[in-house]
Amino acid sequence: MPKKLSVSLEIGKKKTFASAVDWPGWSRSGKDEALALQSLVDYGPRYGKILISAGLEFLPPADPAEAEIVERVEGNSTTDFGAPAMPLGDDSAPVGEAELERFHAILHACWGAFDRAAVASAGKQLRKGPRGGGRERAAIQWHVLEADRSYLAMLGWKAAPAETEDLEKEMSRVRKEILLGLNSSAAGELPRKGPRGGLRWSPRYFVRRVAWHVLDHAWELEDRIETAEKI
Repeated sequence: MPKKLSVSLEIGKKKTFASAVDWPGWSRSGKDEALALQSLVDYGPRYGKILISAGLEFLPPADPAEAEIVERVEGNSTTDFGAPAMPLGDDSAPVGEAELERFHAILHACWGAFDRAAVASAGKQLRKGPRGGGRERAAIQWHVLEADRSYLAMLGWKAAPAETEDLEKEMSRVRKEILLGLNSSAAGELPRKGPRGGLRWSPRYFVRRVAWHVLDHAWELEDRIETAEKI
């Protein structure tokens, strides 16, 4: 029998996130546990296509019954806002060299998916939200970039200040900082607490949060282009 997909559930008051424990970036939400888990399974093939470039073996489950809930954690206001915010039980476990390389590969694959979606959406009309909202392509790219900078700070890594207003160059530079910061955190070179005593993000949580955010917006771009073209 194949090993079941290990899933953690982060349960807020309004939203629940289902996250694949061993696959950073593969996290989806729903109004309750069942809907979140179904959404996670529905996005499995899309996530699998992204991993092709990373050379990782991946077989997504075809049914929520093929997943095993290994953990339930209480969410917070960030969960209800729309982001997986809570650390998992094994997030404090050390990251070995092989796993660190795997994290690098997954991050590169997620960045590639985002970049392809950004290129595909260039010059295209994006579907608006129910009240006419929704960021345009460039605004989404800058939003992801600024979020990555804030994530680095939560890791405890002091990224160099912005060097240019060129989006592609700055994004490339920050991605390099992400890999450097991840390496340093995995090696135990960054303090686990901030200057005011707050806990820094662990390398595992950092990878999961970065990968989820960039994929969430990659898929947003893909879906908004597709929907706009059908109208």
